[in-house]
Amino acid sequence: MNKKVLFGMYLPGTSLMHRLDPRLKIMGCFWLVILVFFANNLFTNGLMLIALLGMVLLSQVALKKYWLGIRPLMWIILFTAVIQAFFSSGGHVYWQWGIISLTSAGLVQVGFLILRFFIIITASTVVTVTTTPLAMADGIEALMKPLKYLKVPVNQIAMMLSIALRFVPTIMDEVSMIMNAQRARGMDFNSGSLLTRAKRLVPVMIPLFVASFKRAEELAVAMEARGYDPNQPRTKYRQLKWQKKDTGGMISLIVLTGILFLLRQL
Repeated sequence: MNKKVLFGMYLPGTSLMHRLDPRLKIMGCFWLVILVFFANNLFTNGLMLIALLGMVLLSQVALKKYWLGIRPLMWIILFTAVIQAFFSSGGHVYWQWGIISLTSAGLVQVGFLILRFFIIITASTVVTVTTTPLAMADGIEALMKPLKYLKVPVNQIAMMLSIALRFVPTIMDEVSMIMNAQRARGMDFNSGSLLTRAKRLVPVMIPLFVASFKRAEELAVAMEARGYDPNQPRTKYRQLKWQKKDTGGMISLIVLTGILFLLRQL
């Protein structure tokens, strides 16, 4: 079993985060993502880190496990950070070559960029780790319910999102399995230029796409065999109920927002 905490993976538990209403967790996650871009100094970014740490502690999942799940994405984050560093202007210039320059303002922006990536990915992972795919779909459907009056297929969208989240860790595990099989055949993914490494990923992508299409077809057949009709009204066995702890979570978000905008003035 994969011991990493990946985005889209649910870990059973009885923590406070597990017991919160999925609607609150989804809204809170989106709100935190918005607040991250309003954090403009050390104080506001420190506040966001404290809020994130609180979410992690309430989920009762070790921070080390979150890091093991985020680590594979660090190459993407660092690549984006390097682009940001060499194409930003302002402040003291440390090095310059044509339109490319390394400045003090660029390095500050890189620090904030990496921190924002870390907060967004971890906060999203906390939500998926503590929310079952069915509860996630119910929460999304409930939040999008007003769009039904505009003839938006809310049920289908919620189902597609829940299925996508459910299969993220499965696809990641399959990528790892295919790459290990290619390594056993002598493939080296860690040497050579960037273009050479990209070409070596072709033998990974082809079986991954084939397996994904096969899994999608099997899932569609299984849903049809069970009589699933997206156009028919559906009843729910588990009803979402807003409780006092959810109200407390909403109040905490409002207080966090107020403190952040106060610290922006410093």
